[in-house]
Amino acid sequence: MCFVEYDRAADVSADAKQDKWDVCFLAFDPKRARTIDFTKPYLQIEGSYLAGPSETARGAEELVASGAPVGSVKGSAYTLTLQRKTGSEHLVIFEDFKSLLNAFLDSKVAAIAGIHQVMLAQSEKRPGIRVLYPPFMKIRQAIGVPQGRPRAKAMLEDWRSSLVQDGTMGELLEKHGVGRECLFT
Repeated sequence: MCFVEYDRAADVSADAKQDKWDVCFLAFDPKRARTIDFTKPYLQIEGSYLAGPSETARGAEELVASGAPVGSVKGSAYTLTLQRKTGSEHLVIFEDFKSLLNAFLDSKVAAIAGIHQVMLAQSEKRPGIRVLYPPFMKIRQAIGVPQGRPRAKAMLEDWRSSLVQDGTMGELLEKHGVGRECLFT
């Protein structure tokens, strides 16, 4: 067994038909499901906006309604979701989180979209920036296999179910700082 590392989730789904990997742990999205068969989710986290010091929106809906430019990472679950929602014309897509964060810190976008815990951590590091509520989405993480492998998917579904039921998945989440409350049962 070997691990194949990817910097972006978009590249994992793009390689699903290339026989470069056998199992992935990825946020479910209908676009990704065109090439990947997913188990039921095992984890649910939220997608949130991080607003800069000059952004006056008090909440997520107000930010979208304002038409302010919002940065997001290409191919991420939150980007794929936001591209289907009202306000998508104001999205500014970046190749990776580093370039997204740099653009935000340089005030090239008024806010950025991302995983709630990551946005919260960024807000705690920098005075004047804040997470907007409510979160704009729930991200459901699942186990995937390239399409056309029904036996593999069934085996992984059984494995996922047993890890959730016996408490192992909750323990793993807590061990890695995610929190048992994010477990999707």
